[in-house]
Amino acid sequence: MDVSEIPDSRTAAAALLAYYADLGVEVGSSEMGIDRFAESEAAAAARAPAPQSRPEPSQSPAPARPAPAAPAMTNEMAAATAGEAKTLDELKDALSRFDGCALSKTATNLCFASGNPEAKLMFVGEAPGREEDLQGEPFVGRAGQLLDKMLAAIGRDRTSCYIANVIYWRPPGNRNPNPEELVACRPFINKQIELVDPDVLVFLGGVPAKEMLSTTDGILKLRGRWRDFDTGKRTIPAIATLHPAYLLRQPAQKKLAWKDFRAIRDKLA
Repeated sequence: MDVSEIPDSRTAAAALLAYYADLGVEVGSSEMGIDRFAESEAAAAARAPAPQSRPEPSQSPAPARPAPAAPAMTNEMAAATAGEAKTLDELKDALSRFDGCALSKTATNLCFASGNPEAKLMFVGEAPGREEDLQGEPFVGRAGQLLDKMLAAIGRDRTSCYIANVIYWRPPGNRNPNPEELVACRPFINKQIELVDPDVLVFLGGVPAKEMLSTTDGILKLRGRWRDFDTGKRTIPAIATLHPAYLLRQPAQKKLAWKDFRAIRDKLA
């Protein structure tokens, strides 16, 4: 056979495709060559069983943390603890062992009191600040220095008054104490007032005034008016006035505080 008569393979393939097309058979074509090796690898992978993931090792659930005590339960615990104290020293010792207030775990020191426990004038402030926390004594910072000047203006000093707070440990960042903290400390300040047994009780600022007088009125409405505070053993005349820290921020209000301090002086006369 003449070599020229041997059909070209590409020509034959094209003719075969044209023939299939005439029959209506759809034949895929691509300008790119088909990688049969890759196809065989894909087919083998499809047939291979899927790898089974190893089961995660079972972990025992972490032991649940005990839920914090409800405020009512905390108050009952505090009342029972405070109620056992017969002296101020016993009350301070009970407070140092009391774990019902979370602030005791973040503060540096317990701030129990300052001044003379035999005095007839008792002040109740809000909570320790930074300086008070470091020294373990109420009202030793700038607010305390202003309080000393206010006392001097009515002829008194720390030897003739007794100073405590409704909160015994510094709240982080000097924030206001929350209701749970007030509930935890309330039986202790109640007992402290009962043991000191002053003739005149002064609440310094809105937080102690509202807490101890059981009201939601603001300090500007509460201040300057005498009320009765019942210790369970007797009734003590009580008055609210502006906190020295507030007066440092609002010096124009010092005239109101001066009016209140004159009323305190006259009550003690």
